[in-house]
Amino acid sequence: MPALVNYSGDDELYPGVSFCPNPVDLGRLYSIGSNIDAYYPPSKRARLSAPSILELLQFEQDKKPSIEVLPDECLFEIFRRLPSGKERSSCACVSKKWLMLMSSICKAEIVKADKVYDRSASTDIEMISADEDQDIEDDGCLTRCLEGKKATDVRLAAIAVGTSGHGGLGKLSIRGSNSVRGVTDAGLSAIAHGCPSLKSLSLWNVSSIGDEGLSQIAKGCHMLEKLDLCLSSSISNKSLITIAEGCPNMTTLNIESCSKIGNEGLQAIARLCPKLQCISIKDCPLVGDHGVSSLLSSASNLSKVKLQALNITDFSLAVLGHYGKAISNLVLSGLQNVSERGFWVMGVAEGLQKLVSMTVTSCRGVTDASIEAMGKGCINLKQMCLRKCCFVSDSGLVEFAKAAGSLESLQLEECNRVTQSGIIGALSNFKTKLKSLTLVKCMGIKDIDVEVSMLSPCVSLRSLSIRNCPGFGNASLALVGKLCPQLQHVDLTGLYGITDAGLLPLLKNCEAGLVNVNLTGCWNLKDNVVSALARLHGGTLEVLNLDGCRRITDASLLAIADNCLLLNDLDVSKSAITDAGIAVLSGATQLSLQVLSLSSCSGVSNKCVPFLTELGKTLVGLNLQRCNSIGSNTIELLVENLWRCDILA
Repeated sequence: MPALVNYSGDDELYPGVSFCPNPVDLGRLYSIGSNIDAYYPPSKRARLSAPSILELLQFEQDKKPSIEVLPDECLFEIFRRLPSGKERSSCACVSKKWLMLMSSICKAEIVKADKVYDRSASTDIEMISADEDQDIEDDGCLTRCLEGKKATDVRLAAIAVGTSGHGGLGKLSIRGSNSVRGVTDAGLSAIAHGCPSLKSLSLWNVSSIGDEGLSQIAKGCHMLEKLDLCLSSSISNKSLITIAEGCPNMTTLNIESCSKIGNEGLQAIARLCPKLQCISIKDCPLVGDHGVSSLLSSASNLSKVKLQALNITDFSLAVLGHYGKAISNLVLSGLQNVSERGFWVMGVAEGLQKLVSMTVTSCRGVTDASIEAMGKGCINLKQMCLRKCCFVSDSGLVEFAKAAGSLESLQLEECNRVTQSGIIGALSNFKTKLKSLTLVKCMGIKDIDVEVSMLSPCVSLRSLSIRNCPGFGNASLALVGKLCPQLQHVDLTGLYGITDAGLLPLLKNCEAGLVNVNLTGCWNLKDNVVSALARLHGGTLEVLNLDGCRRITDASLLAIADNCLLLNDLDVSKSAITDAGIAVLSGATQLSLQVLSLSSCSGVSNKCVPFLTELGKTLVGLNLQRCNSIGSNTIELLVENLWRCDILA
């Protein structure tokens, strides 16, 4: 027993050496309990009473390690002299106190390692006492994103310390915050001190961060180029002013639902950030004409502008039309105080010469007269999207088509005053430029008989998308087919009113060969139209979506197997196909399907396994969700056999 107690850890035993030379330590042994025997050499008994021993034990337990006795100032001086990021990261792992203290050290405060000479070598050879990562420049190559409960001050401090020696933090995104110990100004200050290379900062729904945190960012991160603030209720104009003063390289500013940010902050950005290229401001009640007009008139390099749900008037749009000479992308949404005159002046000012893409949503000032003016003033406009513009009618659309000579893409969503006549008239006036037409939920379109012999065809149109327009039926589809003979992409999602009689003329008039066809929700289509599609366009067809076409049977799959040479994506979900149809597909040697969707096909059962296995030689995606006739064991077998294919079941 004495030998065991005196065992020091190596292979030899050393008798007669006490492991508790301190009398206080002897007291610890007595306090363990009477059931434990321990050996110690004979010595003079310590004259300490039991209460004294307990007091000393408590004192020993309460006494901090010697390093913790040092004040923060001393630790600060020690930490900033550590030779490399590796040592700094190791020290930061010791305790929360050390981590927070380490994160408070700015990059400029770190003492560079001195050069020392290796005396054993030649006097001409220098050796630097530092790790290799000391030579890594902080160029901001790292990205970090914190979401929800992971977003805390401690984690931000760890990021600030840990990234400093590995290339530097370039992008930081914080979305939400821990409800108990969330991100505060202290955490953002740690980033400001340790990450001078930060170029992009995004704060979403972090109400606990205020002006102090962003002020620290402005002081420490002068390379900041992009700032994204959303639902930041504690950030005010003061933050934007300090950012403008400390970050002159700012190129992108996004502000959404920040109730304390107004004109004063935007004016500072306009005055001190000459490199600003992109701005997006949404739902900020304190932002008005003064702030927006300052940005538009001062930032000569602005190329992308997005203004949504703001209290601006015609004045801001007039400034936009006059000074927006470099703007190429413009989004205007929910500007309820802008009238027809504002949009009209923006167009006739003729300052938007470089505008390529424009999207306007829910703006009552967009009328027939204003869109005609925009068509004439924006001579290089290629993409136009109008959403929920209830005052645009057929006449305005036709005049816009005549004026916008460079337009290549037109999208109309919920423009319910536009009818079939307006669409046909616009197509005949676009003639040789328009490549894409999209209509979504335009309830004003109804089938009417129109004579198209006197109308000019739109030979340039390649893509036609008509989605969820219930009034768009066979007559309208046949008219569009006659006017657009070069279609390659057709999307008729949700047009449950069309039948084979309406789609067949369009298929016959498409001279270029269809490449992508989406017939989702067209439940009145039958096998005849799919067979015609495969026969007429099988040499070019690559993607076919028949999801929800419940009258489609195995006959359609037979036509596809016989005629389609390039088809790689097929969706026959919610159709009437069976195992026999899958067998036909698997036997088509020229077919190389990559994606096949059979979701909710009740006629597909366990018998299709060998056919799916054969198709699986080329498949990378297979959807068998809600195929109730296929058992779980069959699914497991397919997953095992088709290991290269992503199977949804």
